[in-house]
Amino acid sequence: MRPFTFQQAANELDAVRAATPAPGGSDLRADGATAYLAGGTTLVDLMKLDVMRPRTLVDINGLAATHGGIDADARGLRLGALARMADVADHPMVLRDYPVIAESLALAASGQLRNMASIGGNVLQRTRCSYFRDTSYAACNKRSPGSGCAAMEGVNRIHAVLGTTSKCIASYPGDLAHALIALGSEVQVLGPNGPRMFPFAQLHLQSADTPETETTLRPGELITSIFVPAGPYTRRSTYVKVRDRQSYAFALTSAAVALDLAADGTVRDARIGLGGIHYAPYRAMAAEAALKGKLLDEASATAAADAALRGAVTHGHNDYKPELARRTLVRALLQAKAKEI
Repeated sequence: MRPFTFQQAANELDAVRAATPAPGGSDLRADGATAYLAGGTTLVDLMKLDVMRPRTLVDINGLAATHGGIDADARGLRLGALARMADVADHPMVLRDYPVIAESLALAASGQLRNMASIGGNVLQRTRCSYFRDTSYAACNKRSPGSGCAAMEGVNRIHAVLGTTSKCIASYPGDLAHALIALGSEVQVLGPNGPRMFPFAQLHLQSADTPETETTLRPGELITSIFVPAGPYTRRSTYVKVRDRQSYAFALTSAAVALDLAADGTVRDARIGLGGIHYAPYRAMAAEAALKGKLLDEASATAAADAALRGAVTHGHNDYKPELARRTLVRALLQAKAKEI
């Protein structure tokens, strides 16, 4: 690990100031010179691997008293960015009213990591692509723009089949983000120009056109909270994750599903996020549209899954993914339908 300077932020303005470039200076976060440190479960890993090389870490854990809360009311659920994954997964209101969020967190990482990792850091985690994480591979457009993508002709079993380009086929590794994008969540950030809020769907770039830039966060911006609006579909929701082993493994495919059903099983509204197959957190709006007004059964679920995977491009080792993703979504839809609420 390379030497770095460690700072503890006294408050959120102090943190943003430390990560904001001076007028005319370089983008301290874009060039990796400064990084926020919360749980550190991704950042420290990547620093040890020499993939991320910040010269300054700004420790924001002291802000947990103001940005670590979990609050729910009739309008929705607000998650402080410094709330820990385990605390959100175990929160009684989240378990009852937003089970897709609780399940996505409970199936992520390990118990030790969930105790440490923050919600804000979790949604910003980096890809598990071996060619990104191993610096002995020179060709990685995400680490070194213009160098190529070794995964194209390499071992690409875990890689994406949607949202990819000739520059990068990495997949987004998280679980929670697919639930958040499906539920139409919003992100609150604080930057040098003040606070702003925008749809979670706009946080990550949806296509791998500029692999070295993954989010729309502006220089110095810090995620302070995530808001999940209440809806008639949040209780009838679930998260299905398919992986190589039952614990501490990333999704090969996953589906976050929330449904509003009429008494006869007709779909009034459907919210669907799919994981393991896309370059970024992915809301399958074509699948949602295919379901609305239809009686939910295996046939309509399969038609929706076909719509979700339309346009998938595989690269050899990941040829299995489109079919596995279809089956994962069908299973999640029927599982959500059968849920007693």
